[in-house]
Amino acid sequence: MREFTTSRRSILLGSLAAAATGTALTACGSDDSGTGGGDAKKITFWLSASEAQAKGYYDLADAFKAAKGITVEIVNVPYDGYQTKLRQAAQANSLPDVASAPSLDPIWTNKLQDLTAVATSATNKIDEKLYQKTDDGKILTIPSDITAAGLFINTTLFQKAGVAYPTDPASTWTWDEFLAAATQVRTAAGAQYDLVYDASPARIRAFLYEHGAKGFQLNEKGTEYSVDDATTAALQKFVDLNDDVVMPKSVWTSGGDPNALFKSGQVVAYFSGVWQIADFAESITQFEWAAVPTPAQPTQATDINSGGKVVAFDNGDTKDAAMQFVEFLFDPANYTKVAATNGWLPVENDLEVAYPGTNQAALDGYALYQKEIELADPISTSGSDSGEKLTLAGKAITTDPTKDEVGKAINGQQTVAETVANIVKLLNEQIA
Repeated sequence: MREFTTSRRSILLGSLAAAATGTALTACGSDDSGTGGGDAKKITFWLSASEAQAKGYYDLADAFKAAKGITVEIVNVPYDGYQTKLRQAAQANSLPDVASAPSLDPIWTNKLQDLTAVATSATNKIDEKLYQKTDDGKILTIPSDITAAGLFINTTLFQKAGVAYPTDPASTWTWDEFLAAATQVRTAAGAQYDLVYDASPARIRAFLYEHGAKGFQLNEKGTEYSVDDATTAALQKFVDLNDDVVMPKSVWTSGGDPNALFKSGQVVAYFSGVWQIADFAESITQFEWAAVPTPAQPTQATDINSGGKVVAFDNGDTKDAAMQFVEFLFDPANYTKVAATNGWLPVENDLEVAYPGTNQAALDGYALYQKEIELADPISTSGSDSGEKLTLAGKAITTDPTKDEVGKAINGQQTVAETVANIVKLLNEQIA
């Protein structure tokens, strides 16, 4: 068995600490704990992840129970609506004890414990670029891992069609070159679509950046979003690609599942992100796949973010146990195991993660994404940076309108110019 070993490298990242970007929620802040004062025997932990990217947490919970005698009830929440459910839990005074949240929210940040001791531990060696202190010196969250958006292809279809593709991010293709190749593969191999593309504001940011656009940018004061002309042009191109030939309209308009479509083997390529590697390595068996360089036209960029923002809530009797679990997670020996199992790009410096398995596509994929992050234009962290700026100012984008508004344009309900104007308007209304 070959193992791929990686050391954390110097990466171009803005601060990701507070960036904005399942089962029914029946378990909230633990009410069946022990006698208090740090003697809790059960805590709850909310996250949102595929089973492949949650397994490491389940293993960690088992190890924590063995070491500390404290049970961790894990609740895997569907991503859509997760932020809303956290807000509802805060309003009902029933927050979980620990969470890996998509972003911070001013409605519950005052309920968070200070993670400074964990984040700045000389033993943990967490990259200092990945967290931010509040005005009163607290660190409220630590990213679980680093993520980046990117492209996957069905290499079986490429081979069948006899079409070449790049493998080195330093020598990538343009979007026009990729789309031409994908169409050639689709027609020659008899596939259904050229591409499926995650219906996500973060993923559309990558498309805009790669086309030389700035996207929806927050100003330096954190008071207003604006957009450049290049964003409108790039978004028009994206909308036009959703023609039920190159791309299916259903993903952005009616909840079609791009992951399932790609796994069907009838789609040439899938634009998603590094978190898919662990899932693909486990679940795709009927065809060969690969992570390939993200197209640049002309900008080499992606959307760099964190996989989750680990937080510990102050829920009284369970407060100490929640902090112990966070400390246990980021202990280098434990974190290394979780990162390897979940397929994470780690946040701890000088950490060697040996991704297990014999799936060469997965091992190559992790190496490719690390190089993609190193080469990415600084704009790649701007979405994350904006979320941080808003949160520290006590504001947040609680409902990003991008997905719905772009869906309306794809459906022909409004023009792209109207779509852009609506997105800017709806973003600004939330931070007014």
